[in-house]
Amino acid sequence: MRGMDEQTAGLFSYVSCEARVPSDHPLRPIRMIVDEALDVLSADFERLYARFGRPSIPPEKLLRALLLQAFYSIRSERQLMEQLDYNLLFRWFVGLAMDAPIWDATVFTKNRERLLEGDVAVKFMTAVLNQSRVKELLSDDHFSVDGTLIEAWASLKSFRRKDGSDEPPDAGRNGERDFRGEKRCNETHASTTDPEAKLLSQGNGRESKLCFMGHILMENRNGLVVQTKLTQAAGTAERQAALSMIDRHRPSGRRVTVGGIRALTSRASWNPCGHERSPRISPSMRI
Repeated sequence: MRGMDEQTAGLFSYVSCEARVPSDHPLRPIRMIVDEALDVLSADFERLYARFGRPSIPPEKLLRALLLQAFYSIRSERQLMEQLDYNLLFRWFVGLAMDAPIWDATVFTKNRERLLEGDVAVKFMTAVLNQSRVKELLSDDHFSVDGTLIEAWASLKSFRRKDGSDEPPDAGRNGERDFRGEKRCNETHASTTDPEAKLLSQGNGRESKLCFMGHILMENRNGLVVQTKLTQAAGTAERQAALSMIDRHRPSGRRVTVGGIRALTSRASWNPCGHERSPRISPSMRI
């Protein structure tokens, strides 16, 4: 017998978000690990907030929401708030009830900046890696390192001569500036809005961008990230960051293997004008 397409919504719901999530969902063990790490950081959270005033977004809920944004590649905080409004799985992971109001995207971003300034991300990752259930998954013999360019928020229009001798942009909030044919180098130019950003390209024929370099160290047993690092963009930054990160995870008196890609273990040369020559691919190195 065919069922009728009735769309009468009930006034009350007696099913919680917890009951909606399958018992074997992969987010369940992750939620347990996250909650244990957040308990360790409770004292650090207390130091970041005032004792009196208007309550902010709980830092525990904020960090869980940021994890969802990374897990599901959500492009913006506005989209994250939209999905939190109707996605019961997201509400359960963050710790929101089915009828709890969702935060404004701007308020969420402002509260996130407080955690970034307090280096909570590094402390959170350390608390996760120190858990016994996580240590059992990690290898201390074989690692892989990789790096990527992280584009800066600074515009190429802000990349001006350090002596101020170049032509200023046109009038207006976002004035035009013609820099075609102009040779711009990190030695002679710098961004006026983000001086730490450097001009770099990933290879010959590729466009140059103002960027930083992000580095990741992974263990090879389960492919889990054990350390991250952010440095200025340079031709040797990837190799230097790899050696710096592996020293913290290498047991004393033991040799470990580190697998890398091009520009990591070979002798790459870097052009200060933003172009990096493509070196040969090298095998894994043993340290």
